[in-house]
Amino acid sequence: MKMRLLCGALLVGLVVVPGVQAQQFDDRWYVAGSAGLNVQDSERGTRNAPFFTLGAGRMVSPAWSVEGQFNYQNPNLDINEDLYWSQYGVSLDLRRHFMAEGQGWGPYLLVGLGYQRAEEEFDASPSPQSPGQREDGNLAAKIGAGLQSDLGRLAVRAEVAYRADFDDSSVNAPDSDWFGDMLASVGVVIPLGPEPVAPVAPAPTPSTAPNCADMDDDGDGVNNCDDKCPGSQAGQTIGPDGCPVPVSIDLRGVNFDFDKATLRPDAVQILSEAVQILQRYPELRVEVAGHTDLCGPDAYNQQLSQRRAQTVFDYLTSNGIDASRLAGPVGYGETRPLEQTPQELPACKNERNRRTELNVQNS
Repeated sequence: MKMRLLCGALLVGLVVVPGVQAQQFDDRWYVAGSAGLNVQDSERGTRNAPFFTLGAGRMVSPAWSVEGQFNYQNPNLDINEDLYWSQYGVSLDLRRHFMAEGQGWGPYLLVGLGYQRAEEEFDASPSPQSPGQREDGNLAAKIGAGLQSDLGRLAVRAEVAYRADFDDSSVNAPDSDWFGDMLASVGVVIPLGPEPVAPVAPAPTPSTAPNCADMDDDGDGVNNCDDKCPGSQAGQTIGPDGCPVPVSIDLRGVNFDFDKATLRPDAVQILSEAVQILQRYPELRVEVAGHTDLCGPDAYNQQLSQRRAQTVFDYLTSNGIDASRLAGPVGYGETRPLEQTPQELPACKNERNRRTELNVQNS
């Protein structure tokens, strides 16, 4: 019977414990008191009796508490209610709490170890010293489970436990080596001291990280926020978006017929692309330069290159490019050939040398 009760107490403890985490740690000392019913082991020959406890303890971690407890009960003997029988003791109890954050109630498991003392009167007739009295103390252990509210200012506790009392000298039950009692109680837990206050998070410190608008990692004069080409190198001509632009916008294909300064139809598309480049970079200034091949007198070639540069200049301004952004037009004659050729006909006829260029200005 006693073993069945022990197993039952263990099962109760397992059933009431869900898999939850302990809540915020409240490590205040507390005092506790409870009252309940002590269901006596039937082998004692005593009746069930009320009992009470007084204790003190504290939470030692978010999930564990330790409590020292005093208990007292005064049951009557079945065979003679006039005979005195009392039992009291102390124990050190360890509770494993399962309180979740935001949950007002939480279950717990209990184990305890202590000392129980019995004071037992018995009929010693026909001795003149009747009734006789036995006073004895012995080891006791208990297991149990309960439900406790959050501490706050006051907590409420309900508990069921099984206590094994290793009393092997009972007069009323001489054949028993130990007794198992069931304890069911309700009580209060009163924390001592002010309720802990959650620490206030420090105010966020102002960010000291530099703003990208104030940084220019590649030193190209364009801040990191606007720089679309952060890998550009010093010395390059950089547009307002941080990307390199060609020092010379080669109008490859804008060539001229021999001894002519008029635009050929195939040059219009290329000049349109040059207009788009200049519109994309509104801060860009360019020199409009004209060149000739090595055929003919120098003075004539100078005038011819000037007319070719003027033709491109006029095209750009007529298509929306402000003249203030254009230096020139400048004719370089035959002084800057891309390919060195003889000066005699027909070898001097070189279409690559008969060209115009837009040379980017740094200021």
